[in-house]
Amino acid sequence: MITSLEYDRLADAIHQGFLIIYPTDTLYAIGASVKSQKAIEQVFSLKQRPRSLPLPVSVDSMETINDIAELNPLAQALISAFLPGPLTLVLQNKTIPKNITSGKNTVAIRIPNDEIALALLKKTGPLTVTSANIHGQSTPTSIDEIRNMFISSNIVAYIDDGTRNGSPSTIVDMTAEKPVILRQGSISAQQIDSVVSLHYG
Repeated sequence: MITSLEYDRLADAIHQGFLIIYPTDTLYAIGASVKSQKAIEQVFSLKQRPRSLPLPVSVDSMETINDIAELNPLAQALISAFLPGPLTLVLQNKTIPKNITSGKNTVAIRIPNDEIALALLKKTGPLTVTSANIHGQSTPTSIDEIRNMFISSNIVAYIDDGTRNGSPSTIVDMTAEKPVILRQGSISAQQIDSVVSLHYG
């Protein structure tokens, strides 16, 4: 169990521009403050991720999503139905720096259904939630495997909460006239359509 003081120390490290590995409801993720340009560059470098691929962001609540992105009624309905959970929404960006969104005017956001992640996010504010792997390689399921993959002094904490091998989140682009599923993960297209059809019905 992580104490409140330990969460405070993790948050302090993140706000100073360091990286952590933290659990989500699907996989382990690399966490960096969205406010630290240095930390964001380290995430791209550590993952060997092309700068043309935006980094997804995790938050703790719909209220925080509303602070950083444009929410329409359908997006709110999907959030109410599936978040916290394995759903990522692509929304019009309001405040997330362009080095995270790869220059795009959109941002991919989700609320992980994980007690540790949510407690951390309440302390830190929005964090990157990109999977803890080298770009193009499979994502390790344990902290030991992740430590072996990433030998970096910039990662100051590895939060071990057992094996994480869930399906990736489903990604839905909410910026078009109608939602577009970009990647089907744990939440099926039928589940998404059931909410969408109620909205348009």
